[in-house]
Amino acid sequence: MAITVPETIRSSATAGERLFFRTLKMYLPDDYIVYFEPEIQGRRPDFVIIGPDLGLLVLEVKDYTRNTLFQINHDEWHIVTSNGEQVVVKSPMKQARENMFHVVDVLKKDKNLIQLDGKYQFQLKFPYGHGVVFTRLKSSDMVKDSLYRVIEPTLSFTRDEIDPDNQVFSEEILMEKILNMFIVPFRLREPLTQEEINCIRYHLFPEVRISAEFKAPVPYHDQLLLSLHDIKTMDLHQENLAKQLGDKNRLIRGVAGSGKTLILVSRAKMLLKENPDWKILILCYNISLANFIQQMIIYMLNEPEDLFDFDFTKSEKTTKKNTENIKVRNFHSWLKNDLGISEKQIPITLEKLKNKEAIFPTYDAILIDEGQDFDPEWLSLASSLINEKTQSLLLVEDRAQSIYKRRTSYLQDTGLSFQGRSKVLSINYRNTAQIVKFAWDFYRVHSKLKNKVVNREIEGEIIAPQSTKRKGPDVGIIKTKNFFEEMRIIARQISRLISEKKVPPHEILILYRVKRTHKTPVVDIIQRALEKESIDYYWITENDNSKRSFEKEDGRIKISTIDSSKGLDYQAVFIVNVDSMPFPLEEDEEREVSLLYIGMTRAKQYLCLSYSGESKFTLYFDGVLQERAVENSNVRKIKY
Repeated sequence: MAITVPETIRSSATAGERLFFRTLKMYLPDDYIVYFEPEIQGRRPDFVIIGPDLGLLVLEVKDYTRNTLFQINHDEWHIVTSNGEQVVVKSPMKQARENMFHVVDVLKKDKNLIQLDGKYQFQLKFPYGHGVVFTRLKSSDMVKDSLYRVIEPTLSFTRDEIDPDNQVFSEEILMEKILNMFIVPFRLREPLTQEEINCIRYHLFPEVRISAEFKAPVPYHDQLLLSLHDIKTMDLHQENLAKQLGDKNRLIRGVAGSGKTLILVSRAKMLLKENPDWKILILCYNISLANFIQQMIIYMLNEPEDLFDFDFTKSEKTTKKNTENIKVRNFHSWLKNDLGISEKQIPITLEKLKNKEAIFPTYDAILIDEGQDFDPEWLSLASSLINEKTQSLLLVEDRAQSIYKRRTSYLQDTGLSFQGRSKVLSINYRNTAQIVKFAWDFYRVHSKLKNKVVNREIEGEIIAPQSTKRKGPDVGIIKTKNFFEEMRIIARQISRLISEKKVPPHEILILYRVKRTHKTPVVDIIQRALEKESIDYYWITENDNSKRSFEKEDGRIKISTIDSSKGLDYQAVFIVNVDSMPFPLEEDEEREVSLLYIGMTRAKQYLCLSYSGESKFTLYFDGVLQERAVENSNVRKIKY
């Protein structure tokens, strides 16, 4: 079964499009990708198929009947519409061919996707083709009406060749027809790699881009080419979720590091692209996360679809075009600045809205990040301000990261049912396998919700994370005599990461539980230790203004509470003063478990926990250190 994007075809698609969509999904190989009506830099072909051993195929679908066709040639077709009018349209074969070359021209700019020498220099290194699908014309009709004099048989499908219910249909003939639609006469000796497929997706679909290393276009034998490396894109499941336009309300439940925020921002971008006049609101709980999402929105909306339009002379994108219709707010800022009310006034406001006694801003779409942190009344208020015609609400959550006693019934709180509209993201892409295992082992041991950990899509459950195969160093655990020594070691570790491992300072984060304890001025000691090592830093959680104005890529390491790190990620994370957890003044120990789990899952590559005192959590980490000591001892014995 092939992977289709979107996962299901829109209800307004023609009967022929739906039939062909199902046939491709059911009968193409598992590693083939089928795009339905993708927008590719201003054009929208009906189908684009990408296969590792195939290459790339562009198809147009026509529901013409014998009575539809009046007069045809290689360039123009005179057709009769359903109301009897005669119109002139471009030949569907010409349309498919032009769409194919449009796609090819986009991809041929990338040095990694073309032949660099030989007879086919500067041509794509993989085959590409095009064709037309006639969903209501049989092969016999094509012969009777002499259509094959204009339409090449090898470049067209007829009804009997795409309908599994037809006696002449077979999977083998389907694949044979597809293979014969390639105008470039060669077959791939080696299948396209996953990186090459991601590179194709990166160029064709800007909405799936996460990051890539690339330099300004440079001349190569008189050709101006791009060269991309270390390409990161959404996986196909994430892309599908982001592209479910017009599906109204949806719920995405995902583990830490599964790309929930990325999907939310991409969906906002695509909603605005499809509906330029829509007013879109993005809500979250944390001020710092709202600021981070705002930066993502600005970046994604200003990134050109064609990388040749990118201004490489600017280190940062300072423009804010097209952002006026997307508002990003943390919840309480939205209440105060946009609605002019306080949290205490929400019940009264809801009653007034119900009785139509109050006028507030309405939104065509609302997207809520970290939905597990929202009080039921908050969700009720947000959902009551959605345009009744669009009813576009997206909730993303991970209840393993819940740090507030807020349990919700979404049908009751929003008035919207998410049955059949929820998806689970269980793969953690952010963290290495070592970090995923370490964090999840801790959570399973300490969480009271561990018995609710299953993988089915039932509201209220915790999702067990699955790691990717990406490996990294073991999680560091540092135990010292006092916090001064702890921070002295941490500051030196950070210096080594920057100088030896070449980790950019802005990719390093220090997390703490509380600013000070009755014994220790935690943040003061952190700052002094960094200053002694001449490490520049930015304290995100110094105050509300610092939360709103921080920029991740400013060349400085960041200091933050664990609470405010939700939704963020960094290459290296140091969680210090762990012995302050569970915090004695916090009655809900479950919150402390979730907080530390959140902190650990912020790290993409390097994670280190340090402590100088004793607590329930540090006793657990002492046990981990003892287990490691035994394992290392056994390894040494085996060597000898």
